[in-house]
Amino acid sequence: MVSQASSPSLLEALSSDFLACKICLEQLRAPKTLPCLHTYCQDCLAQLAEAGHLRCPECRETVPVPPAGVAAFKTNFFVNGLLDLVRARAGGDLRAGKPACALCPLMGSASAGGPATARCLDCADDLCQACADGHRCTRQTHTHRVVDLVGYRAGWYDEEARERQAAQCPQHPGEALRFLCQPCSQLLCRECRLDPHLDHPCMPLAEAVRARRPGLEELLAGVDKNLAELEAARMVEKEALSQLREQAARVGTQVEEAAEGVLRALLAQKKEVLGQLRAHVEAAEEAARERLGELEGREQVARAAAAFARRVLSLGREAEILSLEGAIAQRLRQLQDCPWMPGPVPGLLPQLELHPGLLDKNCHLLWLSFEKQQPQEDSGKEGAGSQGGEETTGQRGDEAKTERQSEVQPQSKDGAQTPKENGAQMPKEDGAQTPKVERAQALKEDGARTPQEDWEDQIPRGGRSNKKRKFKGRLKSISREPSPAPGPNLEGSGLLPRPIFSCSFPTRMPGDKRSPRITGLCPFGPREILVADEQNRALKRFSLNGDYKGTVPVPEGCSPCSVAALQGAVAFSAGARLYLISPDGEVQWRRALSLSQASHAVAAMPSGDRVAVSVSGHVEVYNMEGSLATRFIPGGKANRGLRALVFLTTSPQGNFVGSDWQQNSVVVCDGLGQVIGEYGGPGLHGCQPGSVSVDKKGYIFLTLREVNKVVILDPKGSLLGDFLTAYHGLEKPRVTTMVDGRYLVVSLSNGTIHIFRVRSPDS
Repeated sequence: MVSQASSPSLLEALSSDFLACKICLEQLRAPKTLPCLHTYCQDCLAQLAEAGHLRCPECRETVPVPPAGVAAFKTNFFVNGLLDLVRARAGGDLRAGKPACALCPLMGSASAGGPATARCLDCADDLCQACADGHRCTRQTHTHRVVDLVGYRAGWYDEEARERQAAQCPQHPGEALRFLCQPCSQLLCRECRLDPHLDHPCMPLAEAVRARRPGLEELLAGVDKNLAELEAARMVEKEALSQLREQAARVGTQVEEAAEGVLRALLAQKKEVLGQLRAHVEAAEEAARERLGELEGREQVARAAAAFARRVLSLGREAEILSLEGAIAQRLRQLQDCPWMPGPVPGLLPQLELHPGLLDKNCHLLWLSFEKQQPQEDSGKEGAGSQGGEETTGQRGDEAKTERQSEVQPQSKDGAQTPKENGAQMPKEDGAQTPKVERAQALKEDGARTPQEDWEDQIPRGGRSNKKRKFKGRLKSISREPSPAPGPNLEGSGLLPRPIFSCSFPTRMPGDKRSPRITGLCPFGPREILVADEQNRALKRFSLNGDYKGTVPVPEGCSPCSVAALQGAVAFSAGARLYLISPDGEVQWRRALSLSQASHAVAAMPSGDRVAVSVSGHVEVYNMEGSLATRFIPGGKANRGLRALVFLTTSPQGNFVGSDWQQNSVVVCDGLGQVIGEYGGPGLHGCQPGSVSVDKKGYIFLTLREVNKVVILDPKGSLLGDFLTAYHGLEKPRVTTMVDGRYLVVSLSNGTIHIFRVRSPDS
C-alpha cells in the first residue's frame, strides 16, 4: 500500500521547525545544546559569544562559555539522529546528493559504488540498477520489495516499509507473523506454530482481527459518545464564558455612561450654581456702588461746608463772621438735620448646601447585583428570551423594590436614608429635622426639584433600561490594582474616549496544526486585518466581522513575528530578518537585523511607502526599495545602549510611539528621534509596557498584559486612565492595532480577537 500523506507531513514538520536553527533559520549544523536546553549551530553560537558569556536568543538567559569555546557545549545526539533520519527520508534532488550503492563495495568493486537508483525495503539498503536487478533474481532475496529510490524518498512507500519491517518474526528471521495464539495472546510465525504452540488453539491474523474488531468498535463507540458529551459540555462552558464577557462589557459600558451622565449633571449644576453666585455678587456690587456714590457725594458736600465754616471762624474778623453767621448757621443746620447714614441694608450672604448623600461615604450611586446565569436553549431565539426575561422581571419588581429599600439602601451619617429614585422623603428624628432636610422638603412643597432629582433626570436612562439588573452589592474592580487619578490635562471634565464592543472571534483555522500565537496585527485593506500567527507560520486575513479571508503566503521556514501593511506590499520580521513581500507572497527584498534582540517590532509610516523597525534600542526606516532612509535613537546618542523598544507604532501625525523595556516606559518621539514625551509612572502598575496603538486623534492605547488592562495616554504620553479592563473580556492581551483610526483590535493569548469601536467624547 502506498502512503503519500502521513510521512511527508511529519518530515516537513521536523525539517522546518524542530530541526531548524532559530538564529540562521537553516537546518542545524553541528548542533550544540545550551544549559537552558535550546539548541543552535556551533558557528551561530560562536558569533554570539562575547567576553566569556552569551545570551540565549530565545529565553535571554546568560550562559558562561566554557574555556575551550562553544565547541565544548554538549553535542545534541538526539537532534543528530533525527537529522540522519531526515537526510535518509527527505525528498529532494537526487543529483545533488548522489547516494552510492551499498552492495557494490561488498562485491569487490574498486570504486565506491555506482549511483543508487532503488532501495530494498527489507534490507534497508540503497542499490544501483545492476545490484537491484540481481537482488530480484537471487533465491534468498527474490521476495524482497525493491522500490524506486525517488518514490521512497518522497514517502510513497513508508507504509509498506513499516508493514514489512513489523511483520518479521523476531525468533525466526525471514518468517512472517501469520497466527495469533489465543491462550498466550502472542503473534506466531509458521515455525513458532509448529514448535512450542502446537497444542494451543491458534487463529489466522485476519480471522482474529474479524473476531476482535466488534469489541474494539464497541469500546470506540463508547469513547466517541463520551467525546461528544465532552465537546457539548465544552461548548456550553465556552458559551457561558462568552455570555459572561459580553454581559460584563455591556455592564461596563452602562457604568461608564451612567458615571459620565452623573458627571455631566454635576458639571451642569456647578455651572448653574456658579452663575447664580456671579449674578448675586454682581447685583450686590451694583447696589453697593450706587450707595457708595451717594455717600461720597454727601461726604464731600459736608466736608466743604465744614471747612468753609472753620476757616471763617478761625480767620475772619468780627464783622465778617457776623455777616456770614446767618448763612453758615442755616447751611450747617440743614446738613445736620439731613440723615447721614441710610437705613441698614439687608445683606444676603451666599452659602453652599450639599445633598446629604454627597457627605455620606456609604452612599453609592452605582452598585452591582449578581444573578444566576440561565442556560440558553436556542441562541437564535434571542428576542423571545429577552421578552421572557422582562416578564419574569416584572413579576419580581415589587420584591426587588422592597429588597432595595429595606436591605441595600445606604444610610447617611445622621441616620437618615438618602433619597431614592422615587423621591422618598427623609425620616425625622425625635420630631426635628436638619436645616438641609427642611430646605429639601420646602422645595418639594413649593413645587421645586431637589438636586438629587435633577441628577436622576440627567442620567441617561439607558443605564437602567434593563430591569433585570438589581444593583445589590457595591461596585468592585476586577483589575488587580486601581489606576491612578487622571492627569491634569483633562481639566476636570473626566470625559475620555470609551470602548463600544463590536465582535469577537477565534483565529484558529481547520488547517492549523497548533494553537495560534498571535505576535503581530496590522490593518490590511478596507475593513480587514492581517494577523501574524508565529506558531503556525502564517499571515491570516480577517474582516472586522471575523470572516476568514485566506492568507498571505510567506517564504518557507519563516515564522512571522511583527507585521505592517504598506502600499501594495507587506513587511514583517522573522527571527533576525526583515522581509518585504507582495500580497501574493513574492519576496521583494530582505534585510539582516541585529542578533542581539530576540524580536523586532515593525510599523508602517503614515505615508505607506516606508517601514520602521526597532533594532537594539534604535529605529531604522527603510523605503520600498529596501534602502535605509533614516536611523535614530530616541533621545539622541546620549541614550545609546539605554533603550530596548519591544513594541513600536506610528501616529497619523508622523510620530513614533514605543514600549521601552529597559527604561520600563512608553516613549513618544518625532521623526528625528527628539523625545516629545515619556511616561513610566504608577499607571503601569509595575508591569512591562506592552503593545501600543494610536487612533486618528493621537490618543495612545497601551496594553498591560499582567493586569488585563488597556490604558489610554494623550498624544504627549501623559496617562489619562483605563480604557479596557477585565470587565470587557480581556484575559492576557498580547498585541493591538488600530483600524481606520476608530476600531481597536485586541488579540488575547488564547488566539481570540476582540474588536472595540473607539467612541470619542464629542461624538
